[in-house]
Amino acid sequence: MGRVLAIYPGSFDPVTNGHLDLIERGSKIFMRLVVAVLRNADKAPMFTLAERMEMLRESTRAFSNVEVDSFDGLLVDYAQKLGARVLLRGIRAVSDYEYELQMAMMNRRLQPDLETVFMLPAEAYSYVSARLVREIAQLGGSVNGLVPVAVEQRLRAKVTT
Repeated sequence: MGRVLAIYPGSFDPVTNGHLDLIERGSKIFMRLVVAVLRNADKAPMFTLAERMEMLRESTRAFSNVEVDSFDGLLVDYAQKLGARVLLRGIRAVSDYEYELQMAMMNRRLQPDLETVFMLPAEAYSYVSARLVREIAQLGGSVNGLVPVAVEQRLRAKVTT
């Protein structure tokens, strides 16, 4: 895709191995990949924005063309500000596709030059979501193999305090 800047947006609460799979594969396709953490005042995330960004930076350190940033407001406005031409989105199931298709079509209406590229996660991560990871951790279950080790430690610390 040449010298294309892509944005991989999300809440990453927390970052999972499924997210990292897409980040790694996206970093091989795009010249630059910005992992953009959504600042959403309406949601009450488990991890603060600073914690989520720190976990992402720790987890993506090996990828020289990946950077971590945050945004609020319309994603298309943020993309235009950065000069991004592509939004990278992951799809695990048909239910994801229906929502993501709606978002992609609306983003195209708002910003016709911005393309959405859908990626399927590796089969091993096709069922992993941050929501499920949080629920498992909160109920005392093991999230080993679902998130990076550093994230697993932070999750454990969060749910025991």
